[in-house]
Amino acid sequence: MIELPEEDIQLDEDIFPGTSGEGQSGSVRGYAGLEAGRKMKKKLAAPEISLNLDHAEGSLLSDELDESTELDLDDMDTPSDNSNEFEWEDDLPRPKRTEVLQKGTGSGSVQENPASEEREEGRRWRVFRIGDQDHRVDMKAIEPYKRVISHGGYYGDGLNAIIVFAVCYMPESSQPNYRYLMDNLFKYVIGTLEMLVAENYMIVYLNGATSRKKMPSVGWLKKCYQQIDRRLRKNLRSLIIVHPSWFIRTLLALTKPFISSKFSQKIRFVFSLTDLSELVPMEYVAIPDCIKQFDEGTSSKSRHRHDKETHINVEIAAAALPETE
Repeated sequence: MIELPEEDIQLDEDIFPGTSGEGQSGSVRGYAGLEAGRKMKKKLAAPEISLNLDHAEGSLLSDELDESTELDLDDMDTPSDNSNEFEWEDDLPRPKRTEVLQKGTGSGSVQENPASEEREEGRRWRVFRIGDQDHRVDMKAIEPYKRVISHGGYYGDGLNAIIVFAVCYMPESSQPNYRYLMDNLFKYVIGTLEMLVAENYMIVYLNGATSRKKMPSVGWLKKCYQQIDRRLRKNLRSLIIVHPSWFIRTLLALTKPFISSKFSQKIRFVFSLTDLSELVPMEYVAIPDCIKQFDEGTSSKSRHRHDKETHINVEIAAAALPETE
């Protein structure tokens, strides 16, 4: 059998004070002393506390107990005063937003542009809930045309909203990005309509002072109606068309066989703002200046025509009377 050389167990004096390297017995004594030092615990004697409420010694209201249990808040370390040894988050690499978006989206899903790309492209996106789907709208592109739809207050009892649709704020069809504008404007109009309407509502369609270039196509209007939620279709009480042009009246006459009779009964023609005020409270209805000017012009023409017709009727009636001697 091979005998292994015996090695003395020496304890480092810097780690275990009181030990020496002179033999194994001294080392053992040092180790035993260390164990004894570890087993020693400091015992604190609890003060005797009586449960009476007087200021006697040892009672709950004793002055000595209050002084002994005071906390020195000035000497306590606060998180701001401590060292930064536990602030390890700042040393870790943080993923960029683009990396999070790429990892969080699947291969078949649509990835949204990061904020940096939106600023570079000059876009400002907003999400609208239409039905069960979310649609992004380029708000910067449609900024000049957002006034096409507005809230005109309420009528009757309850939250019966008045929705004003001003065609004069629509973009002209000659613009190069017309289809892109109309697509975003379509989603903006439908999304805004769903946010504004709580119960029943009416739509005031301001058609006056609008050139043919700003008139939306029949397909665009049909798409708007088809995308409206069933709740909105059912709660629509009236569609008031102000200053209807010959084109609008002809279009509705041609499409009447293809639309429901219930919807046809909701359409009303109004030829002046005065007539509109008899049907709708105008306190919060925003009328564009061009519509007001158009209404003044048509009103003066209608008054002139009415006066001329009245004068002709008076002359005819006077000619029909028998002559008296």
